[in-house]
Amino acid sequence: MIQNNKGDIAHRMAPNSNEPLKNRSLRFSTSGKNQRADIEFVGRSAALTSILETIEAIAARKCPVIITGETGVGKELVARQIHNASDRSEKVFVPVDCTTLTGQLFESQLFGHVRGAFTGAVDATLGFFRAADGGTVFLDEISEIPLELQAKLLRVLQEGAVTPLGSTKSYPIDIRVLCATNTDLGEMLKEGTFRADLYYRLNVVSLEVPPLRQRKEDILPLAEYFLANQSTFYGEPPKVLSPTVKKLLLNYAWPGNVRELANAMERAYVLTTGQEIQPAVLPFEVIIADSPAYPNHDLPTLDEVKRKIITQTLEFTQGRKIAAAEILGIERRCLNRLIDKLDIPLSQTKKKAGS
Repeated sequence: MIQNNKGDIAHRMAPNSNEPLKNRSLRFSTSGKNQRADIEFVGRSAALTSILETIEAIAARKCPVIITGETGVGKELVARQIHNASDRSEKVFVPVDCTTLTGQLFESQLFGHVRGAFTGAVDATLGFFRAADGGTVFLDEISEIPLELQAKLLRVLQEGAVTPLGSTKSYPIDIRVLCATNTDLGEMLKEGTFRADLYYRLNVVSLEVPPLRQRKEDILPLAEYFLANQSTFYGEPPKVLSPTVKKLLLNYAWPGNVRELANAMERAYVLTTGQEIQPAVLPFEVIIADSPAYPNHDLPTLDEVKRKIITQTLEFTQGRKIAAAEILGIERRCLNRLIDKLDIPLSQTKKKAGS
């Protein structure tokens, strides 16, 4: 969901604007010092508008925020936007992958260490918190921090100072802490795997980013946005979604959310030689999600699914087997065997493609 500012699918909604939010356009883009290009929200759903309103309300505050949502919905994008819309935007934004923080590495990476603090510590380091002084620290997947290390994080947040590993000297820090998780921290509290005092310290504001399947209005604007970026990247004419592809995109549940959609559009773009994106170049799981209903709600057989995919691909390539095999990711000999086994009439695929 983090993309360079390319293409012109929607107008930009400038930060700190006095214009009422309901009258603003669908794209919200800002960039601050030391940040990655422009960061944009694209879509038209009520959920997206609500997120933008919340960001506007909390950006200028220093309170911690917990951002929740499934993998791939854009939690880091939300965190970066909060930072970029705040008075800390000219300072650094430091993302931290909490899944990598264990034991001694936790203290060293977050709080720094002095020379000789442990084997291999040949030089002193600042750590993420001191490096982000004046800016924002984003703790991604906060739920992954082991229970025994959560107390150390809590102490730093309470005291506003860090003590590097191997040192007795503490250093004051001025940081804003934003967190993200795809886990229910409330359940972790009940299970005793997340400290209640740390949770209540961090959970001043909770912001949920809904999955893409719950905001279908955003799917096509996002898909077109990603295609426009590919067009700009390759310096080629724009490519458009066929009506059938649009239907497939809207019918798919997108378990990987925006990240999965971006990857699907990149695949579709590079495999399409013409101007219109056709179903055959979409990922397998997107195509079969639109399979017709079967009697008694039976699922299609594997052969039925294979026949549909191969037929659509051959129609797209106008019966050219080598091109179809390349799109499907199989050898031509394998494709020939499947055509024979599934009794796929090549003459019909050529005729339909040319009609």
